[in-house]
Amino acid sequence: MNSVKVAFHTLGCKLNFAETSTLIRRFREHGYQIIDFDKEADIYVIHTCSVTSVAEKKSRAAIYQAHRRNPKASIAVIGCYPELEAERLKEISGVKWVLGNQEKFQIADLISHDFSAKHEVSVASAETAENLQEFYPAYSSGDRTRSFLKIQDGCDHFCSYCSIPYSRGRSRSSSIQDTLQWARKAAAEGVKEIVLTGVNIGDFGRKNGESLFDLLRCFDKERIVERVRLSSIEPELLSKEIIRLVADSQVLMPHFHIPLQSGSNTILKRMKRKYTTEVFESRVRYIKQLMPYACIACDVIVGFPGETDELFEETYQFIEDLPISYLHVFSYSQRANTLALKFTDEVPPLIKHSRSQILHQCSAIKLDQFYNFCQHHYVNVLFESENTEGMMSGYSENYIRVETPFREDFVNRIIHLPLEQRNIAGDYVYYPQ
Repeated sequence: MNSVKVAFHTLGCKLNFAETSTLIRRFREHGYQIIDFDKEADIYVIHTCSVTSVAEKKSRAAIYQAHRRNPKASIAVIGCYPELEAERLKEISGVKWVLGNQEKFQIADLISHDFSAKHEVSVASAETAENLQEFYPAYSSGDRTRSFLKIQDGCDHFCSYCSIPYSRGRSRSSSIQDTLQWARKAAAEGVKEIVLTGVNIGDFGRKNGESLFDLLRCFDKERIVERVRLSSIEPELLSKEIIRLVADSQVLMPHFHIPLQSGSNTILKRMKRKYTTEVFESRVRYIKQLMPYACIACDVIVGFPGETDELFEETYQFIEDLPISYLHVFSYSQRANTLALKFTDEVPPLIKHSRSQILHQCSAIKLDQFYNFCQHHYVNVLFESENTEGMMSGYSENYIRVETPFREDFVNRIIHLPLEQRNIAGDYVYYPQ
Protein backbone atom coordinates (compact mmCIF):
# COMPACT_ATOMS: atom_id res chain seq x y z
CA MET A 1 0.00 0.00 0.00
CA ASN A 2 3.01 2.32 0.31
CA SER A 3 2.64 3.46 -3.30
CA VAL A 4 -0.97 4.63 -2.86
CA LYS A 5 -1.23 8.40 -2.56
CA VAL A 6 -4.04 9.98 -0.54
CA ALA A 7 -5.03 13.66 -0.49
CA PHE A 8 -7.41 15.30 1.99
CA HIS A 9 -9.55 18.40 1.68
CA THR A 10 -11.45 19.70 4.71
CA LEU A 11 -14.33 22.16 4.77
CA GLY A 12 -16.23 23.71 7.65
CA CYS A 13 -15.56 23.90 11.35
CA LYS A 14 -12.49 23.44 13.52
CA LEU A 15 -13.97 20.15 14.64
CA ASN A 16 -13.68 18.83 11.08
CA PHE A 17 -10.04 19.90 10.93
CA ALA A 18 -9.26 18.13 14.22
CA GLU A 19 -10.91 14.96 12.94
CA THR A 20 -9.11 15.15 9.59
CA SER A 21 -5.74 15.24 11.36
CA THR A 22 -6.69 12.12 13.28
CA LEU A 23 -7.76 10.36 10.07
CA ILE A 24 -4.48 11.32 8.38
CA ARG A 25 -2.53 9.76 11.24
CA ARG A 26 -4.49 6.53 10.75
CA PHE A 27 -3.82 6.49 7.01
CA ARG A 28 -0.11 6.92 7.70
CA GLU A 29 -0.25 4.01 10.13
CA HIS A 30 -1.65 1.93 7.25
CA GLY A 31 1.31 2.92 5.08
CA TYR A 32 -0.36 5.40 2.74
CA GLN A 33 1.46 8.43 1.36
CA ILE A 34 -0.30 11.68 2.26
CA ILE A 35 0.07 14.41 -0.38
CA ASP A 36 -1.38 17.87 -0.92
CA PHE A 37 -4.88 18.15 -2.35
CA ASP A 38 -3.64 20.06 -5.39
CA LYS A 39 -1.52 17.07 -6.44
CA GLU A 40 -2.58 13.99 -8.42
CA ALA A 41 -3.63 11.35 -5.90
CA ASP A 42 -5.00 7.81 -6.09
CA ILE A 43 -7.58 8.55 -3.39
CA TYR A 44 -9.15 11.88 -2.47
CA VAL A 45 -10.92 12.27 0.87
CA ILE A 46 -13.34 15.21 1.01
CA HIS A 47 -14.36 16.04 4.59
CA THR A 48 -17.58 17.94 3.98
CA CYS A 49 -19.69 20.57 5.71
CA SER A 50 -23.45 21.04 5.44
CA VAL A 51 -24.11 23.90 7.86
CA THR A 52 -25.28 26.12 4.97
CA SER A 53 -26.17 25.66 1.31
CA VAL A 54 -22.94 27.50 0.47
CA ALA A 55 -20.96 24.91 2.45
CA GLU A 56 -22.67 22.11 0.54
CA LYS A 57 -21.89 23.83 -2.76
CA LYS A 58 -18.22 24.12 -1.77
CA SER A 59 -18.21 20.44 -0.80
CA ARG A 60 -19.53 19.43 -4.22
CA ALA A 61 -17.03 21.75 -5.92
CA ALA A 62 -14.18 20.01 -4.09
CA ILE A 63 -15.44 16.63 -5.35
CA TYR A 64 -15.60 17.90 -8.94
CA GLN A 65 -12.14 19.42 -8.58
CA ALA A 66 -10.65 16.14 -7.36
CA HIS A 67 -12.26 14.21 -10.21
CA ARG A 68 -10.93 16.68 -12.80
CA ARG A 69 -7.45 16.45 -11.31
CA ASN A 70 -7.39 12.67 -11.67
CA PRO A 71 -10.43 11.06 -13.35
CA LYS A 72 -9.07 7.62 -12.40
CA ALA A 73 -8.89 8.42 -8.69
CA SER A 74 -11.35 7.06 -6.13
CA ILE A 75 -13.09 9.70 -4.02
CA ALA A 76 -14.32 9.31 -0.45
CA VAL A 77 -16.93 11.84 0.66
CA ILE A 78 -17.22 11.92 4.44
CA GLY A 79 -18.78 13.89 7.28
CA CYS A 80 -21.96 15.90 7.65
CA TYR A 81 -23.10 16.18 4.03
CA PRO A 82 -23.36 12.38 3.55
CA GLU A 83 -25.63 12.19 6.60
CA LEU A 84 -28.15 14.38 4.77
CA GLU A 85 -27.75 13.55 1.08
CA ALA A 86 -25.89 10.27 0.67
CA GLU A 87 -27.81 9.18 -2.42
CA ARG A 88 -27.10 12.42 -4.26
CA LEU A 89 -23.40 12.22 -3.49
CA LYS A 90 -23.16 8.61 -4.67
CA GLU A 91 -24.14 9.71 -8.16
CA ILE A 92 -21.24 12.15 -8.61
CA SER A 93 -18.54 10.87 -10.97
CA GLY A 94 -15.52 9.45 -9.19
CA VAL A 95 -17.19 8.98 -5.82
CA LYS A 96 -16.62 5.51 -4.42
CA TRP A 97 -17.22 5.89 -0.69
CA VAL A 98 -19.89 7.97 1.04
CA LEU A 99 -19.41 7.81 4.80
CA GLY A 100 -21.20 9.57 7.62
CA ASN A 101 -19.83 10.92 10.87
CA GLN A 102 -19.53 7.54 12.56
CA GLU A 103 -18.31 5.45 9.65
CA LYS A 104 -15.62 7.94 8.63
CA PHE A 105 -13.47 6.90 11.58
CA GLN A 106 -13.14 3.44 10.00
CA ILE A 107 -12.23 4.86 6.59
CA ALA A 108 -8.58 3.76 6.60
CA ASP A 109 -9.56 0.15 7.38
CA LEU A 110 -12.42 0.26 4.89
CA ILE A 111 -10.31 1.56 2.02
CA SER A 112 -7.51 -0.90 2.77
CA HIS A 113 -9.98 -3.76 2.27
CA ASP A 114 -11.96 -2.16 -0.54
CA PHE A 115 -9.56 -0.09 -2.65
CA SER A 116 -9.58 -2.42 -5.67
CA ALA A 117 -13.26 -3.38 -5.45
CA LYS A 118 -15.70 -2.08 -8.05
CA HIS A 119 -18.73 -1.35 -5.88
CA GLU A 120 -19.50 1.81 -3.95
CA VAL A 121 -20.00 1.91 -0.22
CA SER A 122 -22.54 4.11 1.54
CA VAL A 123 -23.30 4.05 5.25
CA ALA A 124 -24.93 7.34 6.11
CA SER A 125 -28.43 8.58 6.87
CA ALA A 126 -30.23 11.02 9.13
CA GLU A 127 -31.72 8.08 11.02
CA THR A 128 -28.34 6.68 12.01
CA ALA A 129 -26.85 10.09 12.80
CA GLU A 130 -29.63 10.99 15.21
CA ASN A 131 -28.84 7.86 17.21
CA LEU A 132 -25.06 8.29 17.34
CA GLN A 133 -23.80 7.49 20.82
CA GLU A 134 -20.06 6.83 20.52
CA PHE A 135 -17.55 9.62 21.01
CA TYR A 136 -14.45 9.56 18.81
CA PRO A 137 -11.58 11.70 20.17
CA ALA A 138 -9.49 13.77 17.78
CA TYR A 139 -6.88 16.50 17.74
CA SER A 140 -5.15 18.38 14.96
CA SER A 141 -1.42 18.10 14.38
CA GLY A 142 1.06 19.43 11.88
CA ASP A 143 0.82 23.02 13.11
CA ARG A 144 3.81 23.63 15.38
CA THR A 145 1.99 26.19 17.50
CA ARG A 146 -1.68 25.28 17.89
CA SER A 147 -3.84 22.15 18.12
CA PHE A 148 -7.62 21.86 17.91
CA LEU A 149 -8.74 19.32 20.51
CA LYS A 150 -12.17 17.74 20.13
CA ILE A 151 -13.89 17.51 23.51
CA GLN A 152 -17.56 17.17 22.50
CA ASP A 153 -19.73 16.19 19.52
CA GLY A 154 -23.37 16.48 18.50
CA CYS A 155 -26.17 18.65 19.85
CA ASP A 156 -29.49 18.18 21.65
CA HIS A 157 -30.84 21.69 21.05
CA PHE A 158 -32.59 21.24 17.68
CA CYS A 159 -32.69 24.94 16.78
CA SER A 160 -35.25 25.48 14.05
CA TYR A 161 -32.68 26.45 11.38
CA CYS A 162 -29.97 23.88 12.13
CA SER A 163 -29.40 20.39 10.72
CA ILE A 164 -26.42 19.54 12.94
CA PRO A 165 -28.38 17.19 15.28
CA TYR A 166 -29.25 15.18 12.17
CA SER A 167 -25.74 15.15 10.74
CA ARG A 168 -23.69 14.94 13.96
CA GLY A 169 -26.15 13.20 16.27
CA ARG A 170 -26.99 13.84 19.90
CA SER A 171 -24.63 15.51 22.34
CA ARG A 172 -21.85 13.38 23.76
CA SER A 173 -18.37 14.06 25.07
CA SER A 174 -15.17 12.59 26.38
CA SER A 175 -14.34 12.35 30.07
CA ILE A 176 -12.06 14.87 31.73
CA GLN A 177 -9.41 12.21 32.27
CA ASP A 178 -9.41 11.14 28.61
CA THR A 179 -9.49 14.73 27.37
CA LEU A 180 -6.43 15.63 29.43
CA GLN A 181 -4.65 12.55 28.11
CA TRP A 182 -5.28 13.62 24.50
CA ALA A 183 -4.12 17.12 25.40
CA ARG A 184 -0.86 15.66 26.70
CA LYS A 185 -0.37 13.87 23.36
CA ALA A 186 -0.84 17.15 21.51
CA ALA A 187 1.53 18.92 23.92
CA ALA A 188 4.15 16.22 23.35
CA GLU A 189 4.22 17.29 19.69
CA GLY A 190 5.39 20.72 20.78
CA VAL A 191 2.23 22.84 20.52
CA LYS A 192 1.92 25.79 22.87
CA GLU A 193 -1.83 26.37 22.48
CA ILE A 194 -4.84 24.06 22.51
CA VAL A 195 -8.24 25.18 21.22
CA LEU A 196 -11.11 23.22 22.77
CA THR A 197 -13.57 22.36 20.00
CA GLY A 198 -16.91 20.66 19.56
CA VAL A 199 -20.42 21.29 18.29
CA ASN A 200 -21.66 22.52 21.68
CA ILE A 201 -18.72 22.53 24.08
CA GLY A 202 -20.75 24.09 26.88
CA ASP A 203 -22.54 20.73 27.09
CA PHE A 204 -19.28 18.93 27.91
CA GLY A 205 -19.61 16.25 30.58
CA ARG A 206 -23.32 16.81 31.26
CA LYS A 207 -24.25 13.16 30.77
CA ASN A 208 -21.51 11.76 33.02
CA GLY A 209 -21.62 14.18 35.94
CA GLU A 210 -18.78 16.43 34.80
CA SER A 211 -18.78 19.94 33.35
CA LEU A 212 -16.82 22.30 31.13
CA PHE A 213 -15.95 24.33 34.23
CA ASP A 214 -14.40 21.22 35.82
CA LEU A 215 -12.36 20.58 32.66
CA LEU A 216 -11.14 24.17 32.43
CA ARG A 217 -10.16 24.13 36.08
CA CYS A 218 -8.02 21.04 35.41
CA PHE A 219 -6.33 22.71 32.44
CA ASP A 220 -5.67 25.78 34.56
CA LYS A 221 -4.22 23.73 37.40
CA GLU A 222 -2.16 21.22 35.42
CA ARG A 223 -0.76 23.63 32.80
CA ILE A 224 -0.40 20.89 30.18
CA VAL A 225 0.16 23.64 27.61
CA GLU A 226 0.84 27.33 28.03
CA ARG A 227 -2.45 28.38 26.46
CA VAL A 228 -5.98 26.99 26.27
CA ARG A 229 -8.56 28.76 24.15
CA LEU A 230 -12.31 28.15 23.96
CA SER A 231 -14.10 27.79 20.65
CA SER A 232 -17.77 28.72 20.27
CA ILE A 233 -19.86 28.40 23.44
CA GLU A 234 -23.60 29.02 23.81
CA PRO A 235 -24.44 32.10 25.94
CA GLU A 236 -26.71 30.25 28.36
CA LEU A 237 -23.92 27.70 28.97
CA LEU A 238 -21.21 30.33 29.47
CA SER A 239 -21.57 30.58 33.22
CA LYS A 240 -20.26 33.38 35.41
CA GLU A 241 -17.99 30.87 37.15
CA ILE A 242 -16.37 30.04 33.79
CA ILE A 243 -15.92 33.74 33.05
CA ARG A 244 -14.37 34.32 36.49
CA LEU A 245 -12.07 31.32 36.03
CA VAL A 246 -10.81 32.69 32.70
CA ALA A 247 -10.33 36.15 34.23
CA ASP A 248 -8.16 34.73 37.03
CA SER A 249 -6.17 32.33 34.83
CA GLN A 250 -2.81 32.64 33.10
CA VAL A 251 -3.61 29.58 30.96
CA LEU A 252 -7.18 30.21 29.76
CA MET A 253 -7.26 32.90 27.08
CA PRO A 254 -9.54 35.98 27.31
CA HIS A 255 -11.15 35.28 23.95
CA PHE A 256 -14.82 34.31 23.69
CA HIS A 257 -16.83 33.23 20.66
CA ILE A 258 -20.51 33.45 21.63
CA PRO A 259 -23.21 32.75 19.03
CA LEU A 260 -25.89 35.43 19.08
CA GLN A 261 -27.76 34.56 15.83
CA SER A 262 -30.23 37.42 16.31
CA GLY A 263 -30.52 40.53 18.45
CA SER A 264 -34.33 40.24 18.42
CA ASN A 265 -36.10 38.14 21.04
CA THR A 266 -38.91 37.57 18.54
CA ILE A 267 -36.51 35.91 16.11
CA LEU A 268 -34.60 34.07 18.84
CA LYS A 269 -37.85 32.48 19.99
CA ARG A 270 -38.68 31.45 16.43
CA MET A 271 -35.20 30.01 16.05
CA LYS A 272 -35.84 27.97 19.22
CA ARG A 273 -32.73 29.39 20.84
CA LYS A 274 -32.45 28.83 24.59
CA TYR A 275 -31.65 32.37 25.74
CA THR A 276 -32.83 35.95 25.36
CA THR A 277 -30.95 39.07 24.32
CA GLU A 278 -30.91 40.05 27.99
CA VAL A 279 -28.99 36.87 28.87
CA PHE A 280 -26.56 37.44 26.01
CA GLU A 281 -25.95 41.04 27.02
CA SER A 282 -25.36 40.07 30.64
CA ARG A 283 -22.60 37.65 29.60
CA VAL A 284 -20.88 40.22 27.39
CA ARG A 285 -21.06 42.94 30.05
CA TYR A 286 -19.71 40.61 32.73
CA ILE A 287 -16.78 39.56 30.55
CA LYS A 288 -15.86 43.18 29.88
CA GLN A 289 -16.29 44.08 33.55
CA LEU A 290 -13.68 41.49 34.56
CA MET A 291 -11.54 41.58 31.39
CA PRO A 292 -11.74 44.95 29.59
CA TYR A 293 -9.29 43.79 26.90
CA ALA A 294 -11.05 40.47 26.19
CA CYS A 295 -11.97 39.70 22.60
CA ILE A 296 -15.63 38.79 22.06
CA ALA A 297 -16.79 37.45 18.69
CA CYS A 298 -20.32 36.43 17.85
CA ASP A 299 -22.24 34.70 15.05
CA VAL A 300 -25.28 36.36 13.49
CA ILE A 301 -27.78 34.97 10.96
CA VAL A 302 -29.49 37.51 8.70
CA GLY A 303 -32.64 36.90 6.69
CA PHE A 304 -34.23 34.27 8.92
CA PRO A 305 -37.90 33.79 7.97
CA GLY A 306 -40.02 36.51 9.56
CA GLU A 307 -37.11 38.94 10.02
CA THR A 308 -38.77 42.23 9.08
CA ASP A 309 -36.91 45.50 8.62
CA GLU A 310 -37.92 46.45 12.16
CA LEU A 311 -36.63 43.19 13.64
CA PHE A 312 -33.35 43.47 11.73
CA GLU A 313 -33.00 47.00 13.09
CA GLU A 314 -33.40 45.52 16.59
CA THR A 315 -30.49 43.20 15.85
CA TYR A 316 -28.36 46.00 14.45
CA GLN A 317 -28.96 48.32 17.40
CA PHE A 318 -28.38 45.51 19.89
CA ILE A 319 -25.00 44.71 18.33
CA GLU A 320 -24.11 48.38 17.90
CA ASP A 321 -24.64 49.03 21.62
CA LEU A 322 -22.57 46.07 22.86
CA PRO A 323 -18.76 45.93 23.26
CA ILE A 324 -18.41 43.08 20.76
CA SER A 325 -15.07 42.83 18.93
CA TYR A 326 -16.19 41.38 15.60
CA LEU A 327 -18.93 39.33 13.92
CA HIS A 328 -19.28 36.18 11.84
CA VAL A 329 -22.25 36.95 9.57
CA PHE A 330 -24.26 34.23 7.81
CA SER A 331 -27.22 34.55 5.47
CA TYR A 332 -30.00 32.13 6.36
CA SER A 333 -30.35 29.13 4.07
CA GLN A 334 -32.86 26.31 4.32
CA ARG A 335 -31.55 23.08 5.85
CA ALA A 336 -32.99 19.61 5.42
CA ASN A 337 -35.18 18.21 8.22
CA THR A 338 -35.43 21.52 10.09
CA LEU A 339 -38.54 23.15 11.54
CA ALA A 340 -37.81 26.41 9.70
CA LEU A 341 -38.62 24.70 6.39
CA LYS A 342 -42.28 25.13 7.35
CA PHE A 343 -42.00 28.91 7.63
CA THR A 344 -43.43 30.68 4.59
CA ASP A 345 -42.48 34.30 5.35
CA GLU A 346 -39.09 34.10 3.66
CA VAL A 347 -36.78 37.07 3.25
CA PRO A 348 -35.84 37.85 -0.39
CA PRO A 349 -32.18 37.13 -1.34
CA LEU A 350 -31.39 40.76 -2.16
CA ILE A 351 -32.56 41.89 1.28
CA LYS A 352 -30.50 39.13 2.93
CA HIS A 353 -27.46 40.33 1.00
CA SER A 354 -28.06 43.95 1.98
CA ARG A 355 -28.40 43.06 5.67
CA SER A 356 -25.28 40.92 5.47
CA GLN A 357 -23.32 43.85 4.03
CA ILE A 358 -24.58 46.16 6.77
CA LEU A 359 -23.41 43.78 9.51
CA HIS A 360 -20.08 43.13 7.78
CA GLN A 361 -19.48 46.89 7.82
CA CYS A 362 -20.51 47.02 11.47
CA SER A 363 -18.06 44.19 12.22
CA ALA A 364 -15.18 46.00 10.50
CA ILE A 365 -15.85 49.14 12.53
CA LYS A 366 -16.06 47.20 15.79
CA LEU A 367 -12.82 45.33 15.08
CA ASP A 368 -11.06 48.61 14.34
CA GLN A 369 -12.41 50.09 17.58
CA PHE A 370 -11.26 47.04 19.54
CA TYR A 371 -7.77 47.22 18.04
CA ASN A 372 -7.59 50.95 18.80
CA PHE A 373 -8.71 50.32 22.38
CA CYS A 374 -5.82 47.87 22.80
CA GLN A 375 -3.19 50.22 21.34
CA HIS A 376 -0.17 50.86 23.63
CA HIS A 377 -1.18 47.80 25.64
CA TYR A 378 1.38 45.01 26.17
CA VAL A 379 0.35 41.54 24.97
CA ASN A 380 1.85 38.07 24.66
CA VAL A 381 1.94 36.87 21.05
CA LEU A 382 2.44 33.24 20.02
CA PHE A 383 4.22 33.46 16.66
CA GLU A 384 3.64 30.86 13.97
CA SER A 385 6.14 29.29 11.59
CA GLU A 386 4.99 30.54 8.19
CA ASN A 387 7.35 32.94 6.42
CA THR A 388 5.32 35.14 4.04
CA GLU A 389 7.45 37.59 2.08
CA GLY A 390 9.80 37.97 4.99
CA MET A 391 7.07 38.39 7.61
CA MET A 392 5.58 36.08 10.21
CA SER A 393 2.45 36.47 12.31
CA GLY A 394 0.87 35.29 15.50
CA TYR A 395 -1.99 35.98 17.89
CA SER A 396 -2.11 37.59 21.29
CA GLU A 397 -3.98 36.07 24.21
CA ASN A 398 -6.99 38.20 23.23
CA TYR A 399 -6.73 37.19 19.57
CA ILE A 400 -5.13 40.27 18.08
CA ARG A 401 -3.10 39.44 14.98
CA VAL A 402 0.45 40.79 15.03
CA GLU A 403 3.04 40.67 12.24
CA THR A 404 6.80 40.92 12.64
CA PRO A 405 9.84 40.39 10.38
CA PHE A 406 10.52 36.65 10.20
CA ARG A 407 12.90 35.30 12.81
CA GLU A 408 13.53 31.60 13.26
CA ASP A 409 13.97 32.06 17.00
CA PHE A 410 10.44 33.51 17.25
CA VAL A 411 8.75 30.41 15.80
CA ASN A 412 6.44 28.79 18.35
CA ARG A 413 7.54 31.26 21.00
CA ILE A 414 5.42 33.61 23.07
CA ILE A 415 6.82 37.14 22.86
CA HIS A 416 5.84 39.95 25.23
CA LEU A 417 5.45 43.10 23.15
CA PRO A 418 3.59 46.42 22.89
CA LEU A 419 0.83 47.11 20.38
CA GLU A 420 1.94 50.30 18.65
CA GLN A 421 1.91 50.37 14.84
CA ARG A 422 -0.74 49.05 12.43
CA ASN A 423 -0.26 48.22 8.76
CA ILE A 424 -2.53 49.03 5.82
CA ALA A 425 -4.54 45.83 6.43
CA GLY A 426 -5.23 46.94 10.01
CA ASP A 427 -3.02 44.35 11.73
CA TYR A 428 -0.49 45.35 14.33
CA VAL A 429 3.19 45.21 13.32
CA TYR A 430 6.05 44.73 15.77
CA TYR A 431 9.63 45.67 14.93
CA PRO A 432 12.03 44.32 17.59
CA GLN A 433 14.71 46.74 18.73
